[in-house]
Amino acid sequence: MDKYDVKKTHKRLYAPSAKDFTIVDVPEFRYLAVDGHGDPNTSPAYANAVAALYGVAYALKFTSKKTLDRDFVVAPLEGLWRADDPNAFVARRKDTWDWTMLINQPDWITDDMIRTSAAAVAKKKDNPALESVHLLTLTEGTCVQILHRGSYDDETPTLDRLHNHYFPDHGLTFNGDHHEIYLSDPRRTPPEKLKTVLRQPVKAV
Repeated sequence: MDKYDVKKTHKRLYAPSAKDFTIVDVPEFRYLAVDGHGDPNTSPAYANAVAALYGVAYALKFTSKKTLDRDFVVAPLEGLWRADDPNAFVARRKDTWDWTMLINQPDWITDDMIRTSAAAVAKKKDNPALESVHLLTLTEGTCVQILHRGSYDDETPTLDRLHNHYFPDHGLTFNGDHHEIYLSDPRRTPPEKLKTVLRQPVKAV
């Protein structure tokens, strides 16, 4: 049985250079998603959202393999981050952030499968975020991205370079939410070794 792995199928999108910004075209993807607000380091809603996403993702993997004979690697956690002022990201004003946490899904996963898997997980563990897990279809199109190595809080210089230097030098501006892809498990990886894809949808000024 072939095992689908989005990181291998779309390697260019999940393994960018850490040296320079690159422009990519991101096609339509489908995600498990949960929306929320606030500092991810302190918000119980954020912790519940991440736990719910992983719980449902692994339940879907099991169901897909058992009932459809189609297996896949559970994709890394991703996040869409937004704020009224984009400088909130550079300044790390986390209490003002809205977020949508994501896990990429193969195109054969359906809404019904997600609802059934979320209900099965809810029987085993009480988590209010399970009721909010939904399927999100997202087409980001033209994006600029780079691989960040190090602590999440050390992203500021890279984001400042992107927003205040790369954008004006290339005639670009924002065209969607700031997107992060967490390639490392922060529970097992020292902060200085974390790998995170920083992605920003863009358009010409």
